[in-house]
Amino acid sequence: MPILALMAETHDLELASSGEEETRSLGERLGMQLRKGDIVLLSGELGAGKTCLTQGIGRGLSCDGQVNSPSFVLMNEYAGRETLYHVDLYRIEDVEELDELGLWDYAEKGVLVIEWPERGAELLPGDGLVVELASGGLGPRSRRLKFIPRGPRGEELVASLGAA
Repeated sequence: MPILALMAETHDLELASSGEEETRSLGERLGMQLRKGDIVLLSGELGAGKTCLTQGIGRGLSCDGQVNSPSFVLMNEYAGRETLYHVDLYRIEDVEELDELGLWDYAEKGVLVIEWPERGAELLPGDGLVVELASGGLGPRSRRLKFIPRGPRGEELVASLGAA
């Protein structure tokens, strides 16, 4: 089943995926649009598909190696057309830690993808793209992905995904 546009609110875009490979393909489409300085925030429960989407983003950025969840190391780095910095904030307990790590500086060096952005909401930059992932209802592996732009660059990314 192809990825379907289910509904679009003002500037949001909601897409459906029937499984992991389709989620990766959607991530690849997004990854091909990303450039240095872009920030993508991935929100969703455990097992919602955040890492699958990031694996696709890595493919779209032509990254070397397998993209894995950085749950135990906070951040993984992958070389590609742009460097992918994949961050998982699940284990962060104090947002002060993020400021000390200089996390946002990585966006200036490449593409920053952050899982569990809720853990550092007060410190998140304003421009970028939020992706909310949830179980889809079309089958056990289906997902709903809602793309919410934050600022002008986020709007550009949502428009390019909606046009594809």
